Amino acid sequence: MAHRSPTAAPAANVATGPWSWFRGSRPPDTVDDQVIVTELYRVYGRPLLSFVLRLTGGDRHWAEDVVQETMIRAWRSAGQLDSGAASLLPWLATVARRIVIDDQRRKNARPQEAGEGPLENLRAPDGMEDLLRSVVVSEALLSLSPAHREILNETFFRDRTVNEAARHLGIPVGTVKSRVYYALRALRVALEERGVTP
Repeated sequence: MAHRSPTAAPAANVATGPWSWFRGSRPPDTVDDQVIVTELYRVYGRPLLSFVLRLTGGDRHWAEDVVQETMIRAWRSAGQLDSGAASLLPWLATVARRIVIDDQRRKNARPQEAGEGPLENLRAPDGMEDLLRSVVVSEALLSLSPAHREILNETFFRDRTVNEAARHLGIPVGTVKSRVYYALRALRVALEERGVTP
């Protein structure tokens, strides 16, 4: 966190941190508020908005409101921030995260609103869940024996029939059926160990 502890000695008049423009070498009452807010947005606006968009599930309007409130709080806290810190971003991100949590608590505390566009604010699938599932399935497949991986590759991923897989692998049809059965059982166990229920 970029807050000073309450018992810390007052900083010297000259700010030496990478964001010394925030406090500068002038007394606090001579710092131009417009310059502070403009510089906050210029330096941290874009990365903070990207971070908050993830927190809000892609709701840009809400994310922009959160960023604005975060910047206001940073401006109000100018005298309490450590100008020697490498970046204000960790502090800003923490504040933004708390604002999102507070907003969610307020929304959950009141009854759901019914309106014309209840589906407008639904989160669009971002593909992350599918990506994570495919990674887990790949790891589970790697934990199988080579024979089980091979039979699943032939029958499921290459979409071959049992007879085609038997011909391709040079093994009897009964062996293919048996290996598919046991390979699927082993895959199910491997997925359950990774928290995935097929």
